[in-house]
Amino acid sequence: MRFACTASLLVLFAACTGTPPRSSRIVHASLLAANATNTGAFDALRAAFADNNPGYDLQWFPSVRGLAPAEADRVVFVQGPEGRTAEPSVGDLIMLRAGERWDLQGDGALNLLAFSVPLPLPEALPNIIRPDWDPRITDTPGGCATEGDAYRRILLTWKPEVGPYILHTLNAHRVRIKNSFSHYHPIDSGFDEFYLVQQAPQGARLLTSSNVAAIEARNVDAAGAKTLLKSRDLHVGDLVYLPRGTMHRGLGGALVQVISVPGFVPKSEVGVDHHLWAINKALGLRGNDAIPFHMVAARSKVVK
Repeated sequence: MRFACTASLLVLFAACTGTPPRSSRIVHASLLAANATNTGAFDALRAAFADNNPGYDLQWFPSVRGLAPAEADRVVFVQGPEGRTAEPSVGDLIMLRAGERWDLQGDGALNLLAFSVPLPLPEALPNIIRPDWDPRITDTPGGCATEGDAYRRILLTWKPEVGPYILHTLNAHRVRIKNSFSHYHPIDSGFDEFYLVQQAPQGARLLTSSNVAAIEARNVDAAGAKTLLKSRDLHVGDLVYLPRGTMHRGLGGALVQVISVPGFVPKSEVGVDHHLWAINKALGLRGNDAIPFHMVAARSKVVK
């Protein structure tokens, strides 16, 4: 592998509060289906993301052996092929500065998802981050994986007490989501989020809702309860864009790169399971008719 360019200057980046998104659409694209002749869903996802986040962009590079230099710094997620263990492999990040070329050494090719960021990457960040091979990155239960034995590895974070690699324009953690609590990130102080699916057992799924206002007001009748949440099956190669203000909850054990832009703002995960439980109770919904909710999280108001 070869990196060639002058190092960028270290930039101090003030914490972003974000701006209301122009689009609140949840966009679900299969990267495995996004190729030269079929890019419709990915193009729609890219356009919605770029419109909501000026200065950012993303590109999908299937089966490549290198990346040409670009004008902006990039955070590149290695998405395939599965089964590869040589550096880099699925789950790893490649950090590319503006004007820097990257070439794969050895045999094969890689599938890469590249995020362009609006400010230079700090000099302290390494060229490659490998969550399954780096002794500085260990399991850190919390967020959407609170189990004591949770696989949750933080690659890029805001705060040094959370992880060793600090970046304020984009954060990422690789996590197996078995049963997360239902939550959203506020429009005025939160962040956009992506789920990049890297493993998906049968039954893995994502629950979402764009109607947080009705959930928090508990303004839902029996007919509305049936369509309040949408369930999406998750498969390897899926990329789901969740704009600020979107309620979401992962179930079934998918291994996901959770990518947040501009970065994970503390105290910006607002739980709604207590509202969902209250709606069920008020409408007398039980069993298959009930709105799904996280039993433990419903016992109190959760903000993380």
